[in-house]
Amino acid sequence: MPEFFNVLPPDQARDLLLKHLTQPIRVEMAPTSEALGRVTAAAVMAPHSLPSFRRSTMDGFAVRAEDTFGASDSLPAFLKVIDEVAMGRAALKEIGSGQAVLVHTGGMIPASADAVVQVEHSQTMAGVKDFPYEIEVFRAVGVGQNVLQVGEDVLQGAEVLPAGHLIRPQDQGGLLALGIAAIEVARRPRVAILATGDEVVSPDEKAGPGEIRDINSYTVAGQVRQAGGVPIISGIVPDRVVELRERSAKALNDSDMLVLSAGSSVSVRDMTVDVIDELGTPGVLLHGVATRPGKPTIVGVVDGKPVLGLPGNPVSAMIQFDMFGTPAVYWLQGLKQRPRKGFVWARLSQNLASESGREDYVPARLEDGEHGLLAVPVFGKSNLIYTLVNADGLIKIPLNKSGIPAGELVEVHLFS
Repeated sequence: MPEFFNVLPPDQARDLLLKHLTQPIRVEMAPTSEALGRVTAAAVMAPHSLPSFRRSTMDGFAVRAEDTFGASDSLPAFLKVIDEVAMGRAALKEIGSGQAVLVHTGGMIPASADAVVQVEHSQTMAGVKDFPYEIEVFRAVGVGQNVLQVGEDVLQGAEVLPAGHLIRPQDQGGLLALGIAAIEVARRPRVAILATGDEVVSPDEKAGPGEIRDINSYTVAGQVRQAGGVPIISGIVPDRVVELRERSAKALNDSDMLVLSAGSSVSVRDMTVDVIDELGTPGVLLHGVATRPGKPTIVGVVDGKPVLGLPGNPVSAMIQFDMFGTPAVYWLQGLKQRPRKGFVWARLSQNLASESGREDYVPARLEDGEHGLLAVPVFGKSNLIYTLVNADGLIKIPLNKSGIPAGELVEVHLFS
């Protein structure tokens, strides 16, 4: 059996995975105040217009605009202020020709007013305390000036958030402004994570000769949480096919997605491929991705649920989960387009070699250079987790590049 029988570029491999995911999205209600990072399960419509009344955008005087036409410093308009609209109260008095009411930012204006004069563009006679009193207006205002109209922000019945939308802080504010205190969201997908290997021990155990602590379960769990999923750390399985098959079947049955940390040897990878194929259909979609690190990645789907076999090396595991696992977790929540990930452009500090025909990802730290931001590669083998700990992000070397010379601008995908 060849080591890699179906190597695809990462974009094609990801599309292949996502188009096989058929599990229905489960829906639950969530308080809007706690819905940050959740994904809407249905479109959200405005129950009323916002603003629901005409309000002032300035401290000043609500007026009829025509009463200010031609006003200037040398020839002010004189208006009689007949009342004040208190904040949080309705505007009870209407104005007639040559009249105005005192208003405050965000306050309601009378139906008979059509503009607001800024207080800075007016002058009140000294010592005046009681209504009515007279003001001078030094700037003309147009109809609608300094006024928020009903529905100017959003109209009643309009779609304010589409289905499959990742909720941000501003979205929470917009929903709460409309009195929407709870919304339908996709249930967070449960992702079972199973480490494999005779040499792998729990992080709280003392590692003996030839043994290594399991860190992949925990780094991947963190990535699951960042994508909105619920990680289920399912323990460690020795390199025995019967036990791996049984534990994998149970973990997948209890979750929406299964991730296996599949080890590095060819025999272990082949065992993982066989187990995934035996779990259900269609099974393994491909074994091998045209990337470095992480070429041995296994991508599969079982009864509509994603199943990944990640390389055992922690750097490879994290990069490959970001490439396939994170989009799958989003997809299971109904988010069809992955949120834009932060990146910066920086000048490469030294030459970087690569092979055309695969995407390379090189850890890098960012430094302030003489001519702007500098991307300094952090070299290390893919089994050294501190290669990533000491980096701020990943330099992406595109598929068709055979290296990048020092000084060229590169795209650095940030970890946070």
